[in-house]
Amino acid sequence: MTLRYLEFDYSEDDEGTGTWDAMASVTEPHLPALHAEIAEVLGWAHTAFKDQHGPIEDGAAWDYDLQAVREVSSVQTLAFDETTQRLVASAGTPALPRHTVTLSISGSPAFCEEFRPRFGGE
Repeated sequence: MTLRYLEFDYSEDDEGTGTWDAMASVTEPHLPALHAEIAEVLGWAHTAFKDQHGPIEDGAAWDYDLQAVREVSSVQTLAFDETTQRLVASAGTPALPRHTVTLSISGSPAFCEEFRPRFGGE
């Protein structure tokens, strides 16, 4: 599968456990496509390494951490008031909300060997 939103970076610890990290930030219209990519990746992992998901330190083949945040920002205008000698702030119109998602997948060498050609990057 070609991923449009998730771009994974790879790192490995001294024990050979690999970790694939990705972060994506999209506006509301693109959120379903991002969620579909995440579901595709996790669905593959659950199918390819069936019943092997869990804490790596307990001997599982793979594990993941998935987090999301919805952010709304707006431009703030600052002006210096010569009379009061202070800054005056005024809020602008809020921008469209952004949804930022992070996905980290850790796995054994065998898991990483299978993951890399499907979704991996460096």
